[in-house]
Amino acid sequence: MYRRAIISRPVHFSARAYDFHFDTHHFVQRLEREGLTRAQSEGIMASMSDVIDESIRNLTQNMVTKAQQEKFHYTQKVDFAQLKSEMQLVEKNDLALMKAENDRLMAEVDKLKQRLREEITRTQAGVRLDLNLEKGRIRDETSVQELKIREVDTRIESEIAGLRTAIETAKQSTLQYLVTVATGSAALLMAYLRFRV
Repeated sequence: MYRRAIISRPVHFSARAYDFHFDTHHFVQRLEREGLTRAQSEGIMASMSDVIDESIRNLTQNMVTKAQQEKFHYTQKVDFAQLKSEMQLVEKNDLALMKAENDRLMAEVDKLKQRLREEITRTQAGVRLDLNLEKGRIRDETSVQELKIREVDTRIESEIAGLRTAIETAKQSTLQYLVTVATGSAALLMAYLRFRV
C-alpha cells in the first residue's frame, strides 16, 4: 500500500545490462539450426531482446533501492513514533478529562449528600417540634379534663353530702314525728285504758 505511493523513481541499469540478458549468438545459431536464415534468426533475436528489455524495464520500474527502502523504513518509524506520542497525549488528555469529570461528579454527590443530611435534620427537627407541640396540647387538654373531673367530683361529693344531710334531717324529723306520734298514741292509749278501767 505504501510502496506504490513512495516508489517513484525506477532503478537505472546501464545500457550494457540491457544488451546481454541472454547469449544472443547461441540463440541465433540455434534458430539457424532449426532452418531459419541468418536474417530471420537475427530479427527474432532482436525482437526477443527488445521484449526481454521491456519486461525487465517494467519489472524494475516498481523497484526501489536499498537507500530508498531504508529511508522509507525510517520515515515509517518516525511516523509511528509520532503517532504513538499523539495517542499517548490524547490518552493523557482523555484521562485528565475523565478524572476532572469524575471529581466534579464526586463533588456533586457530596453536595447532594450534605443537602440530604440537612433536609433529614430539618425534617426530624420539624417532627420533634410537632410532637412536642402535640404533647403540650394533649397535656393541656388532660389538665383541663382533670380539672373538669375534679369539679364534677367536688360537685358530686357536695351533692352527696347535701343528700346525706337532707336524709339525716328527714330521719330526725321522721324520728321526732314517730316519737311524737308514738308518745301521743301511748298517751291516748293510756288515757283510753284509764277511762276504761
